[in-house]
Amino acid sequence: MGDSILLAHGSGGKLSHELVEKRILPFLANPALNKLDDSAVFEASGRLAFTTDGYVVNPIFFPGGDIGRLAVCGTVNDLAMNGARPLYLSLSAIIEEGFLLSELEQIMQSISKAAEEAEVSIIAGDTKVVNRGQADKLFITTSGVGTIPPGVDISGANAKAGDKVLLSGTIGDHGIAVMSQREGLRFSMALESDCAPLNQLVSQMLEVSSKIHCLRDPTRGGLATTLNELARQSKVGIVVEEVEIPVKAEVKAVCELLGLDPIYVANEGKLVAVVDPGDADKVLAQMKQHNYGRDAVIIGEVTREHPGRVIMRTQLGPSRIVDMLSGELLPRIC
Repeated sequence: MGDSILLAHGSGGKLSHELVEKRILPFLANPALNKLDDSAVFEASGRLAFTTDGYVVNPIFFPGGDIGRLAVCGTVNDLAMNGARPLYLSLSAIIEEGFLLSELEQIMQSISKAAEEAEVSIIAGDTKVVNRGQADKLFITTSGVGTIPPGVDISGANAKAGDKVLLSGTIGDHGIAVMSQREGLRFSMALESDCAPLNQLVSQMLEVSSKIHCLRDPTRGGLATTLNELARQSKVGIVVEEVEIPVKAEVKAVCELLGLDPIYVANEGKLVAVVDPGDADKVLAQMKQHNYGRDAVIIGEVTREHPGRVIMRTQLGPSRIVDMLSGELLPRIC
């Protein structure tokens, strides 16, 4: 097969089958996928959640992860943000001619490990090969399905005045790690993406409260965009305290150096939760018991005032409006 992808790997012929059977299937094997049928057959009952997403991150390898881990975690998290238990994923790879087979195997291994951690199975997939210059090494599209437990009703439109706003940990880690790798920036401090599956964290949160009204993972556009989305969907105001928002010292230093605001920088392993005030403390305590929530904090609350807007009380005292950016701060970040 050589050491890199050929156009013939996308022909549907012998090389296509060898690519799937020797370079992909060994990492992702399970009874549903092993059949290699045109569609997967599975059983599910009750309410279902379904999502799909594309991943075009540049570079495809970055400190703390790669495009494979990102694809699994991103789709798992999108399901978990509706309170769903993720079950099955599909995965489609668009590969550029010349892409190294060793790197493809490395990414498949990463996908396998992330799926195992999230306790999901990849049961359907597809590969396509395009000419050199018609893609940027590798693009991945994933879709996922999960079941929503009875009694769970989580939506961006469910925030109520008085609710507390919780954040699961430090912000900006992913965006700064990817940007630093892309631009060849070197810092004395270690910078790693926070890319992680959050479904187990959400499951533990739901064990202690049925009054979690909203969940959202602050990916592109960062925390600021997510808070604005929730405020607009629920037609409420949100007030956050700048001093309560955790940012790692190294991320803060890089942002100050480059003139970036961490609240707009992407994350891939954090969540925002809007919780009834009576349950906020016990949800926070439960989050802190999980590895991906150990730095969780309450950063603000929902208000009837200024519906659709987010206000930040700054460390210096005055308040300011936190709006969405009109453009994209860091493109190709996921």
